Amino acid sequence: MTNDPSKFRNLAIIAHVDHGKTTLVDRLLNAGGVYRENQTVRERAMDSMDLEREKGITIKAKNTSIHWNGYTINIVDTPGHADFGAEVERVMKMVDGAILLVDAFEGPQAQTTFVLKKALAAGLKPIIVVNKIDRPNADPEGVKDKVLELLLELGATDEQFDAPVLYGSAKDGYFVNNLSDERKDCTPLLEKIIQAIPAPKDVSPDGTFQMLISNIDWDNYVGRVAIGKVTSGSVKKGDTLWLVKGDSIRIKGVATRIFEYSALSSIDADKGLAGDIVGVAGFEEADIGLTLCGAEDMPALPFVAIDPPTISMEISINDGPFMGRDGKLVTTRVIRERLMREMRTNISIKVEDSDKAGVFKVSARGAMQIAILAETMRREGYEICISRPNVIYKRDENGELLEPYETVYVEVPSEHSNSAMGMLAERRAQIEEMRQVQNGSRTEITACVPTRGIIGFEFELVNLTSGHGIFSHLFRQYAPYAGEIGGKKTGRLVSMETGESTRFALLNLEERGRLFVGPQEEIYAGQIVGENPKAVDIPVNPCREKHLTNIRMSYKEQTVVLTPPMKFSLERAIEYIYPDELVEATPHFIRMRKRILDVSKRIRTEKSGEKMLG
Repeated sequence: MTNDPSKFRNLAIIAHVDHGKTTLVDRLLNAGGVYRENQTVRERAMDSMDLEREKGITIKAKNTSIHWNGYTINIVDTPGHADFGAEVERVMKMVDGAILLVDAFEGPQAQTTFVLKKALAAGLKPIIVVNKIDRPNADPEGVKDKVLELLLELGATDEQFDAPVLYGSAKDGYFVNNLSDERKDCTPLLEKIIQAIPAPKDVSPDGTFQMLISNIDWDNYVGRVAIGKVTSGSVKKGDTLWLVKGDSIRIKGVATRIFEYSALSSIDADKGLAGDIVGVAGFEEADIGLTLCGAEDMPALPFVAIDPPTISMEISINDGPFMGRDGKLVTTRVIRERLMREMRTNISIKVEDSDKAGVFKVSARGAMQIAILAETMRREGYEICISRPNVIYKRDENGELLEPYETVYVEVPSEHSNSAMGMLAERRAQIEEMRQVQNGSRTEITACVPTRGIIGFEFELVNLTSGHGIFSHLFRQYAPYAGEIGGKKTGRLVSMETGESTRFALLNLEERGRLFVGPQEEIYAGQIVGENPKAVDIPVNPCREKHLTNIRMSYKEQTVVLTPPMKFSLERAIEYIYPDELVEATPHFIRMRKRILDVSKRIRTEKSGEKMLG
């Protein structure tokens, strides 16, 4: 391993969701000789979480490296979704440049703006890569112009604006400097990385060891591993180090192992050198944003400011009748420990104890981020209940109530544009731009909407457009409260019995609305089993059985086929429920229920006018 910082290149790959970041990493790994000649090449190798592979998105920022022509290229794959923006922000201190990947058909999107803004503010030098040039109706040159306009809009410096541009297809494994060049492999991109991405800045190979912790990993043998870029000196196994917490706290420890992130895994390294990205084990209290150093009197390195959370939800124990049947981790203590552990590795999530026993307030950037946490927990064997998202309000110096606003981007088939505009208007949206694309077949709408207004919006948009609508959003600012937004549009069919659902009962309930359950499912009193088109809740009995008589009946009932029930993912269910409802998530079941399960208590509460806080 070289001790020359000029031989290192540290870069992040940033882009909108589904523009090809992880596929690009696959191609760079392949070009860097990670795979043997006869080895099976794994698709989306950096998507290590099951949820990442299922959803096709990057959730956690992860780093790897390749060795090419005597250079070590450290690559950080970052999420493209704004809800996971802190994953992007915290790696900015590790890298010196960025590859901005943009789809040759879609152009720069909402999250492109978000991650690019963070990269430019951190002073990173970008390389623009126009991907998917083989797509039908792709416009690489037009997209290049849009990216340059975006750079101007975001206040890029002259050096950042003068970024090199490459074109290619990560899927097919080639990149070129000009569209007329021969399309062979990834060599032009690797050459451009070496030329355009600067070597690590402000590093001192001969100084005392110092490293800002930008990520946390876990090793089954040594526990927590602090990951970051070495800014000064070097570190090896057995070195005495200090963990700097605040201005006065210094925790002494020993580096038990040094990791290098090469190819698809972490490997033991002899040394961590200035300019390289390494992992250091030996400090159980290591957290993102802290500093590791080789001398007790060294100061802490500055950490990037993280945008505050705008959404909160309640995660609580499962207190329903079926508690403990499906999962093994059901107590308040184990749920609290799991949430606190998440807060240590995910710096944008905040967990607080509430004034109610067994209920925890979890704050984050967006509902999707908390939904991913809840989905991960249920797969680990936890049973939990989750509330509907609530926005986090603030007050200015004059005491005026402020709420978060989002810039919303909606694209729908043109025949649905009026309906989409109506949906946005109901949510107190201010329409900023509306234009037709794709020869008038689709309409793009840009609007400013209170964050409250986008909760559940995507679900309604999908239903309106039969799945052809596209929706993305980006946090804009805190501004004065916009006023009340709508009320209930639909009601619920709520079970008033506990038992097993029957085909006979569900056939009769189909006349009342859409069903969420099928026959022979276990149901409890207070569980939501369907949707009523009218904005009132109806108590129903989905467990009622047909009474036998000695009278011959027609066979009509046996020939009627039940409509398949509507099934919800956890993320959809969380946005669908009302404030007086909860989502029950267990390893194998997702159920929606009322907070108050008993129908008579629920009616008394509604009549007494008590407010049910979500």
